[in-house]
Amino acid sequence: MFSKKNLSPAIAAPTSGFRAPEALMRVLSNPYAGAGAAAGLFVITLLIVIALIGDPSASSPVVRLSLAKISSDAAPEGWREALADGSAKPTVTEDIFRLSETPIGAEDAMGQATITVAGGQAFHAADPLPPAPLAGFHVQGPSGPLPVIAANGKTPAEAYARPFVSNGRPKVALVIGGLGLNATATRQAIDNLPPEITLSFVPYSDGLQGWIDLARAAGHEVLLETPMEPSDYPDNDPGPYTLMAGAPGPETVKKLEWVLSRATGYFGVTNYLGSRFLTSDIGMNAFAGALRGRGLAFVDDGQAARRGGGVPRASALRIIDEQLSDQAIDQQLLAIEAGALQHGQALGSGFAYPVTLSQVAKWAESVESRGYQLAPASALTQRR
Repeated sequence: MFSKKNLSPAIAAPTSGFRAPEALMRVLSNPYAGAGAAAGLFVITLLIVIALIGDPSASSPVVRLSLAKISSDAAPEGWREALADGSAKPTVTEDIFRLSETPIGAEDAMGQATITVAGGQAFHAADPLPPAPLAGFHVQGPSGPLPVIAANGKTPAEAYARPFVSNGRPKVALVIGGLGLNATATRQAIDNLPPEITLSFVPYSDGLQGWIDLARAAGHEVLLETPMEPSDYPDNDPGPYTLMAGAPGPETVKKLEWVLSRATGYFGVTNYLGSRFLTSDIGMNAFAGALRGRGLAFVDDGQAARRGGGVPRASALRIIDEQLSDQAIDQQLLAIEAGALQHGQALGSGFAYPVTLSQVAKWAESVESRGYQLAPASALTQRR
């Protein structure tokens, strides 16, 4: 314990030059004073090093993400589960970019999304599509939300499609389907494929809306798969809400509306199977009429290429993975390029097999360097 008596020599030190070293030694011999001096010396040294070599994190990748086109609400709970490995169901619905404990504020949400990497090279990240549902494009149906044409005449097909501007080159597009049932494959498609690739989801998927939200947040437009009767039904049964070729029109519409009410955010539907249903005039008339009334597009795998219906339409030129090998898929992708060169545009479809996802990701990296423009499927639709 210190007292005034012990401090008196130190106070008197300025009157005698011979006592200064002794006083200094007493101070330094104090363990508290020694520790404080060491800490101060460390801080001074650290500041000198930073001044000489700069910010040690300056060469690390820097991410600046634009949130201007997505909701400014706080990130919902459950994103950790949605992004975790395994089969966890996705629950994130608004903003998958808010992955830190401190969400990006509104002051950072303006401007174009930019990712800066070491060396100063920068590239633009895909803008996320607006979170669904958009106001004015749905009503509540018996089983869930149903798409409707907005009061100003704009359709869900227009509102939920990925924006696209043609550069005059032949357009190539792909639809990758069967998503939502296998978490690993679905995450791989969303994360690894470029946003121009259109993704289609199985209506029976658990957590379907969460998957669609994740896909749209990554820039992908979305289709909803409609199970249709195949020629070998019931041996090949697409499920309880399969559209049947011989069913009355109201029954077809009722089943279709159940499929449509499973989620929001899709610009249209695509067929799952359907070799028999797609040849039925009765069935297809009811189907097309329901889509037309709700402002949706229909993109098929090539089996309905001759069908119209008065809705935005596109048909696949090739199914790229009927044979599951690298070489076979590459050949089909080249055939799509050839079709685009001949007709100005071409669409392919495939399933979320691991080999398909791998080959499509590789193909997409170089297709534009060969003179084509990668486009979303909606950009190839035409009303017929």
